Amino acid sequence: MDSQDEKILGLLQENARRSFSELGRMVGLSTNATAARVRRLEAEGVILGYTVLTGSDAPGLRGGLEVFIDVRFDSVTDDETFTTNIAPIEQIVDAVHVTGPYDYLLRARVRDTGALDQLLRRLKRDCGAAQTQTRVALRS
Repeated sequence: MDSQDEKILGLLQENARRSFSELGRMVGLSTNATAARVRRLEAEGVILGYTVLTGSDAPGLRGGLEVFIDVRFDSVTDDETFTTNIAPIEQIVDAVHVTGPYDYLLRARVRDTGALDQLLRRLKRDCGAAQTQTRVALRS
């Protein structure tokens, strides 16, 4: 990776939707040379992907709840089992292994309190959660 690659990465981190031609102009390369560099960075695993981040007021999320769920495992569940079990749950945005009385802190987005109840029941029934404690974000 050279200084041109680093410039391209910096520009993509600012705005990943930049076109190859715009990137090329900004770093002094042709469109084709820029595209080749970006594809090489992707192939080498330097660029792992592109993502969209939305705020809590984004369409489709209005009226939903952002919640933080502390989870303590039951006696037979370990870290790997738990993370495998929660992976397909689309409401879980983030899972962090923490110190203290709980094993994990989950951040989730749910439609309403009924959906939160279903999520908590699923964590206990299918994922190995013995105990949960939930906090609702009032604003962020």
